[in-house]
Amino acid sequence: MNQDILHRGNEPVGIRRGKAQRRTNLEYIAVASGRANQHVPVAQSVEDGRGQLRCRRSGLLRDEFDAILFGALGDPRVPSNQHAADILLGLRFKLDLYVNARPVELYHQKFTPLRDRREEDIRMMVFRENTEGLYVGVGGFFKKDTPDEIAIQEDVNSRKGVERIIRYAFEYARAKNLKRLCMSDKSNAMTFAHDLWQRVFKQVRAEYADIDSRHLYVDTLAMEMIRDPRQFDVIVTNNLFGDIISDLGAQLAGGLGLAPSGNIHPGRTSLFEPVHGSAPNIAGKGIANPLGSVLASAMMLEFLGWHPEAQSLRAAVKAAVHENFVTPDLGGDKSTVQVGDWLANFVIGNGKN
Repeated sequence: MNQDILHRGNEPVGIRRGKAQRRTNLEYIAVASGRANQHVPVAQSVEDGRGQLRCRRSGLLRDEFDAILFGALGDPRVPSNQHAADILLGLRFKLDLYVNARPVELYHQKFTPLRDRREEDIRMMVFRENTEGLYVGVGGFFKKDTPDEIAIQEDVNSRKGVERIIRYAFEYARAKNLKRLCMSDKSNAMTFAHDLWQRVFKQVRAEYADIDSRHLYVDTLAMEMIRDPRQFDVIVTNNLFGDIISDLGAQLAGGLGLAPSGNIHPGRTSLFEPVHGSAPNIAGKGIANPLGSVLASAMMLEFLGWHPEAQSLRAAVKAAVHENFVTPDLGGDKSTVQVGDWLANFVIGNGKN
């Protein structure tokens, strides 16, 4: 079965388009696994006459590609960062990528700011509803730029949207044989929008008696993640809280440089990306950390059904971290290309064993 992958966006935090990126994320996976016949087209961002980055029509992406590997967004040539939000949020909404999956995994205990925590203590999946909530842009201004200005931002929650993300989280937990699931909201303050989350959670959880499910208010969840992250396997929450909680989780596991994410609609074209931004301040210095992009590639391969290749990439990242063959931000002294080549050679070596 041939599968098409679109690579889109700017350089992922300074990874040079070409040798390091292709070898680490795609080419050597195919070589190591005997999948050299897989078709992997590459598409680059293009600028229009006004210097703004445009994204291809969502219908074209949906019809032509099985998955999208997305680079970090943010370009200093464009004064406002609005184009980045328009492209990424536009893709999430137009492709109906309602699952934002953010794995939190500690690859070495030296990276966590928590004392006396081992690698197995920090390992959870955060699921964030990805197409509703405060991010849909419903709202407006009244008497803007006056002393009487009023600004309104609506939190949009549909029963369909809430149920499908909660159900996806339960199905994931069951498929991965994970026994603990936590739904988080702020229903004690947001008594309409999050009352819907409470009612749907209560109804859906009744279908999954094999999973120990509970509810925590989001402020309590944040405290508990720091106090004892071992208690969490799967967390599911709304768009805004998921954005915040997943970044908290990333920091517990070493920072955004080690954080991948997936924007998923099961059975449809889905998008995978590193969580970090484009970091133009280090562009061209050859010191950008490629591990977030590599781990995002592993998520994409697993989504496509390439499970051995996905595991090979994760194993390569863990080996690089334990041998301190990493970029300066993680305490190493290697360049982006050196790390990329090391990971590629690790994948090839394991593929031949």
